[in-house]
Amino acid sequence: MYQDGDFIIGGLFEVQHLKNFPELTFRAEPELPQCEEFYMASFQQALTMVFAVNEINNNNDLLPNITLGYQIYDNCLRLGVAFRAAISLVSGTEESFSNLNCIGPPPVIGIVGDPGSTQSIAISSVLGLFRIPMVSYYATCSCLSDRKKYPSFFRTIPSDAFQVRAMVQILRHFGWTWVGLLYSDDDYGIYAAQSFHQEMQLFGGCVAFSEILPYDNNHKDIQRIVRVIRTSTAKVVVAFSTDLSSLMDELLLQNVTGRQWIASEAWTTTPILQTAQYLPLLGGTLGIAIRRGQIQGLHDFLIRLHPDNNPRNSTIKIFWETIFGCKFEALDEQQEQDGTKCLGQEDLSSTETAYTDVSELRASYNVHKAVYALAHALHDLMQCEEGRGPFSGNSCADITNLKPWQLVHYLQKVNFTTGFGDQVSFDDNGDALAIYDVMNWHPRSDGSIIVHTVGVVNEGATTGKPPKSVCSESCPPGTRRARRKGFPVCCFDCLPCGDGEISNTTNSPECVMCPDDFWSNPENDHCVPKEVEFLSYEDPLGISLTTASLLGTTFCALVMVIFAYNCNTPVVRANNSELSFLLLLSLKLCFLCVLLFIGRPQLWTCQLRHAVFGISFVLCISSILVKTMVVIAVFKSSRPESKSAIKWFGSAQQRGTVLALTSTQVAICTVWLSTASPAPHKNNQYIHSKIVYECAVGSVVGFSVLLGYIGLLAAVSFLLAFMARKLPDNFNEAKFITFSMLIFCAVWITFVPAYLSSPGKYAVAVEIFAILASSFGLLVAIFAPKCYIIILHPEKNTKKAIMGR
Repeated sequence: MYQDGDFIIGGLFEVQHLKNFPELTFRAEPELPQCEEFYMASFQQALTMVFAVNEINNNNDLLPNITLGYQIYDNCLRLGVAFRAAISLVSGTEESFSNLNCIGPPPVIGIVGDPGSTQSIAISSVLGLFRIPMVSYYATCSCLSDRKKYPSFFRTIPSDAFQVRAMVQILRHFGWTWVGLLYSDDDYGIYAAQSFHQEMQLFGGCVAFSEILPYDNNHKDIQRIVRVIRTSTAKVVVAFSTDLSSLMDELLLQNVTGRQWIASEAWTTTPILQTAQYLPLLGGTLGIAIRRGQIQGLHDFLIRLHPDNNPRNSTIKIFWETIFGCKFEALDEQQEQDGTKCLGQEDLSSTETAYTDVSELRASYNVHKAVYALAHALHDLMQCEEGRGPFSGNSCADITNLKPWQLVHYLQKVNFTTGFGDQVSFDDNGDALAIYDVMNWHPRSDGSIIVHTVGVVNEGATTGKPPKSVCSESCPPGTRRARRKGFPVCCFDCLPCGDGEISNTTNSPECVMCPDDFWSNPENDHCVPKEVEFLSYEDPLGISLTTASLLGTTFCALVMVIFAYNCNTPVVRANNSELSFLLLLSLKLCFLCVLLFIGRPQLWTCQLRHAVFGISFVLCISSILVKTMVVIAVFKSSRPESKSAIKWFGSAQQRGTVLALTSTQVAICTVWLSTASPAPHKNNQYIHSKIVYECAVGSVVGFSVLLGYIGLLAAVSFLLAFMARKLPDNFNEAKFITFSMLIFCAVWITFVPAYLSSPGKYAVAVEIFAILASSFGLLVAIFAPKCYIIILHPEKNTKKAIMGR
């Protein structure tokens, strides 16, 4: 809805509900959402803003010679829609600008809304950066009082922090100190619950149970919560939520009655629960409600509403079609004849809906106050005398070039009285003066529930009786009887023993810790042996890794058979077949060493697993390194100036190089095992209820040197192979070695963080996976191309084809 003016006030209201978002292609401007389920009470709140703007425009004492306008959006109860609407309000919707100097008033001087706490948090986080004022009429989350995060947020509804104090005043008045707590799984419920716990501690009461209501009304969760309420000795239940229908239905189904309910403002006045079926459950409920007010002339204004053809007021047509059950655009002649076409002249005074009901103006009253707060702030800003202003150099705001932060300054200091006699002002956090109506639910003559105002509670009221002491009758085994710290009254709880603790007697004052190799049973009254965990051959993970190990070993043996059978062919003989067989043997050892990592750790397996792993991989990498050096030497020797290079890479020199490189790793392992040998270790740190058997490495330095030496050889092999990858040859093995070493390095680089972050047996599984992955990578990258030629293309297995250029 839109009306032009000298200054525009934006508005965000929950008029409809968006069930399905339009598809976002990111290639075109998104379509406007099609919202459903028209809410009459929310539309009344939006029209109250229109009424307030018109009322101010007709008031010669407030903003004389200034005409206010409005631009109101429906947020459809969706954060995304609300955020888009807010950005459209503050940035404008024009696609081009006629005034490039951006002189003049901003698109809106402030926003009335959003009613939701979650939406307000998101929108205020952005608007606060530009100090654009936002005055909510229904967002109650105490988190919004944080002036550092939300410097331009104000509200005409009290914070939940005040509501909680009002609730505790009621509990204190009746001496109810043993209560249960239910709250919704959103910002509203979570922050309210935190405040309630804090206030109850100061009051000296005890929270018997504290349960989060499932966001999706999951039936199993609802049943669990009902069991908690039924079995608890607390007969008073406090609830912070906007949707309790599913819970109340389950409570009725299980006949859980006899509880005194304390309602938050979110459901105190909701008509959904005020029916006859809920009377046995909710009769006598006490609730906190937003202050009810009266707005003179609002009812007459509401029933005078009529639709027009302005596309910027499209919501009025939707409202009209909803309330009268007609359509402005008839689909056929039949609709015109049977009267289902809207004429726009229907009489609203003949309808009885939440839209026309002005007997309980609560949210609408807050909307009225929010509009007037912005108007009074703008009025005070315009009354500023130059030279006596609050800004730099005692200056005043320039009304022709108004800055939003200047209005925030005056909004913070607003102080006026409504026509109903309530004072409106904001504290340093932007919160309104806290005042609530106390409501009581009574039965009507027809069996339904009527809600009466039975009192008013203000922030700072100090009436009530002293709290009573509440003590549990007896504490069963598995719990301990204790008084909560910080409570000024004698309040005892049966606190469950902690993990690993037991108590064998009733009313035990303390719990006893189980011995090191034992843990408490589920009832916390006996110690039982801890479960032992290690990567075993019976474990599905152990079976999978063992299968992969034996599969890799079989593949290596199969390749060796193929190479032995074709040992005189050029592909096998190329680049020293002896090194190829040695490489296959080392890969087989790499696959087999995995078996040492599986099973219950013992001294000999802990000592051998890393030694065999380290020596096998160095034998493998050194064979690859020497093969790469031979490739380079052969091509170097083809040049006249490098004829002598090949004599340093004969068979004896190749074997000697592999032996020397492997011997270095053998020496590292010998020193490591002789000084700080790995050994079996019982680890209780990962999971206190289990014993994780693992091999402690003994010396982290020794293990690091072993891995570092393998990494050094792999890096050198990769660099040499990379340099030789483009040498002229139809079958240049350096290309495949480069790819194999790339896989090898990638696997072991990712291994380190994965290994360090994996608990218990999964750390062993990560190491095994790294060994298998790198071994399969080497086997496939180096030997698959050769086997491909030998088996499938024997015509290419000739000296001429291999030598090429």
